[in-house]
Amino acid sequence: MSVDKATVAKIASLARIKMSDEELERMAPELSNILDWVEQLGEVDCTGVEPMTAVIANRQRLRDDEVNADPKTGGGKRDEVLANAPAAEHGFFGVPKVIE
Repeated sequence: MSVDKATVAKIASLARIKMSDEELERMAPELSNILDWVEQLGEVDCTGVEPMTAVIANRQRLRDDEVNADPKTGGGKRDEVLANAPAAEHGFFGVPKVIE
């Protein structure tokens, strides 16, 4: 795909980037090469290839969501903590509504 100076100027104005005429001339072949490379990637057969977010398959190691009831480490004091709250509702801190 061929990109000319006018196309580069249009892209620069849409991106709110100020470019001199020399920069526009220099950028046109670079953008053309990038778009040619993207077209070349479109020719690759990807049937049967699963989409991935990383090269190595990552799995989150989640721990069990358990209530810490040990008073030595700070658990099991919900009533004591909520006693200091300006507004406690249904065992939680009450907060003012933000979205009307």
